[in-house]
Parts: sequence; structure tokens; C-alpha cells
Amino acid sequence: MCAKKSENLKRLSHEKWEEAWQKHWKKAQLEYELPILESEEYFFLSEQRTAEKEKERLERITAEFEMGFTNLSQLGPAVTIFGSARFKPGEPYYELSRATGRAFAKAGFTVLTGGGPGAMEAANRGAKEAGGPTYGLNIILPEEQKPNPYVNDSFEFKYFFVRKVMLVKYSCAFIVMPGGLGTLDELFEAATLIQCHKIGPFPLILVGGKFWKGLRDFVGFMAEQGVFSPEEIGFSRIVETPEEAIKMVLSSLPTDFRNSLKQL
Repeated sequence: MCAKKSENLKRLSHEKWEEAWQKHWKKAQLEYELPILESEEYFFLSEQRTAEKEKERLERITAEFEMGFTNLSQLGPAVTIFGSARFKPGEPYYELSRATGRAFAKAGFTVLTGGGPGAMEAANRGAKEAGGPTYGLNIILPEEQKPNPYVNDSFEFKYFFVRKVMLVKYSCAFIVMPGGLGTLDELFEAATLIQCHKIGPFPLILVGGKFWKGLRDFVGFMAEQGVFSPEEIGFSRIVETPEEAIKMVLSSLPTDFRNSLKQL
């Protein structure tokens, strides 16, 4: 049954896509009704956006940036590991992420994640098991995402964009485990920043060739349609093992920086 379901998903037709949109997304996008009580979005959309209110919002955003800068600026050389919140202990991608966190901690890096469950928890867990520093940058969601128990400390963010700045700003490499919408958002933001020379260039590495084959194929299709130039293809390295990822990151670092890493 599972194999049949997987095969059907691989052949996702336009009709199946439309059916899923109608069932799961239409109401959220076209028929939504914001609850009035305790809904910041309701008041934001219905009230006049005065300069005073926008200033209050800006102050909240600034305070969150300051919190991140204060807590993360002294972490030392770090890598960020992105990935799905849905994997369970014992599942292949959970254990791959756990091994990746462990490998980077042993190589002397602080491991940063989004702080939640799944691949994030696994990476923090692997780093902690290796005796390395590891931190979670947790996002506050309507359905609460609790910090996983494998971090030295967890820092909570309300704004996704502030959190993403912190996950990118304090890392010298970005390791992307299999994941869904949030992971793809983080992957493409990092790729865009590198492409536009806003950061780095830093290594951007996808772990798990079988999972990322669909992305590779889709990029090839987009290139055929003219929206990817030849030099934009291959914007990230696809590897199978944590050891390959470690090797690439270490080779990207200046010699004196690489020699300063305290391997465990």
C-alpha cells in the first residue's frame, strides 16, 4: 500500500494537484475569515496603518534583531543545518541528520538549527552527543513548536524573516537535509543571497541525492523554459554523506581559520 501511494505521488497530475488545492488550500487562500478576538492580523488589516503603529511594529522587530545579535554573536564558527520537522527517531533521514550534526560538531563547528523536531532535533542531538555546542532558533507558531531537548540553549523568534537572518548571518556553511516548504524557503533564500553576492560565497550543500533528484530535474526543466541561466544550474552541491559535506566545508575555509577549529 505504501509503495503504491508513493508511486501515485510521483505521478502527481494536474488533476491531483487541483484536488489537493481545493481540499487543503482554497479555504486558507480565498475563503479565510480572520478571528476577531486576539488576532493581530485582523487588526493590522482592518485598522488604519498610522505612523505611530508602524513605529511600534518596528520597535518589536528591532528588539528581536537585538536579541539575536546579543545571543549569537559569540558562538564561534558555526554551520546551519536545515531540514523537515516531520522525521521521527529511527527513520533514515532523521538518522542522516543526526550523523551530520555529530560530524560537524566533531570537526569543531557550532551547530545551529531551527530548534524544532525532526531533522532539526536530530542535528542538535548528534552535535550534543559528540560534545559540541549546539543551539536552536525556535519560531513561535499558532500550533506551538516546542524547542527540542538537545540544545545548549534555545532562542525564540516571532518573525520568520528575523530568524532566517540569524540562521544565515552566523554560519559559514548551510547544510540542507530533506524537507518541505520551510526547508525549501530557507534553501532558496540562501541560494539567492549567494547568487546576488549579498553573502559569502559560502558552501550550500544538499544531503541525500535520492531526495533531491526531483529538485535537480525541476531546475533542468526551468532552465529549458529560460528562467535559469547555465551558470545558475548547480547552485548547491548534492552529497550523500556527512563526510562529503565536512570535506567540502573545510576545503572552503582559509587555512588559518581551518587550523583554529577545535576538533573533538
